[in-house]
Amino acid sequence: MVSNLQEQMKAQKMNINERMSKIGKKIAIGSGKGGVGKSVVTSLIASYLVKQGKTVGILDLDITGPSIPMMFGIKDKPIAGSSGIMPVVTESGIKVMSMGLLLSNNEDAVIWRGPLISGAVSQFLADIVWEELDYLLFDLPPGTSDVQLTLMQNIKLDGFLVVTSPQTLASTIVKKAIAMAEELNVKVLGAIENMSYATCPDCGSKIRLFGDSKENKMGVPIIGTIPIDPQISKLCDDGKIENYEIDLGGTYKILEGL
Repeated sequence: MVSNLQEQMKAQKMNINERMSKIGKKIAIGSGKGGVGKSVVTSLIASYLVKQGKTVGILDLDITGPSIPMMFGIKDKPIAGSSGIMPVVTESGIKVMSMGLLLSNNEDAVIWRGPLISGAVSQFLADIVWEELDYLLFDLPPGTSDVQLTLMQNIKLDGFLVVTSPQTLASTIVKKAIAMAEELNVKVLGAIENMSYATCPDCGSKIRLFGDSKENKMGVPIIGTIPIDPQISKLCDDGKIENYEIDLGGTYKILEGL
C-alpha cells in the first residue's frame, strides 16, 4: 500500500513538472489578508497581459471561496479528456481553471479539511492541460497555510506579488505572507495597494480614506495602486472585469522583465 502511494505521488510530481515546463513565467498573487482584492489584481494583470499579445492562464486556488469565474462571467464547465482537464477560455482568451467551475451551483460550499484542499491543489497542478503559456497566474486564498505551502513546494515560482490595502492591520498581516515567501525562497516582486484612494468627482483630488500607504512597514516597495472605483465592483458583478483598464505603475514592467 505504501509503495503504491509512493508511486502515485511520484507520477503526480512528474505530471506537474511536465505541465509547468511549458509555462514561461509562474506568478503567485497573495496577501495573507482576506478582502484586500487579490482576485481583482489577478484579473487586471491577466487582462493587461493578454491585451499585449501574451498567452495567459489563471489558476484560482481559493478552493473554498473561488471568485474568478464570476468576475469573468464564465458559464462553461471544464472538459476532461484522456490528456487531462482543459481550462475554460474567457472572451479575451485567458485560460481559467477554478473549483468554482466544478460546482453544480455557484453557491455550494466546499467543506474540506486541509489535506483534501492540498490534494486538490496538487491535482490541479498535475491534471490541467495549459499547453504553452507566457504567464500562469496563481490566485491564492487568504492565509499562509495548506494552499500556499503545496503550491510553493511543488513548483518553482518566478515571483510573488502581494496585495494590501492602506490600513496598518492589513500591512501587518501581509508581512506574514512576505515572510512565508522568503522562507520558501520565493522572490517577492513588490506590493500592489488596493483601495488606495478615492477621487473626488467635483475637484478631482485624491482622498485617502484608509490613511497613507504603509510601504516602509511592509519592507517591500509598492509598485502599483488601485483606487476605490465603483466601476470595478460593477464590472466584477457583471462578469466583465476584462473591460477595465488601469496603469499599475511599474507592475507590468516588472512582470515583462522577468
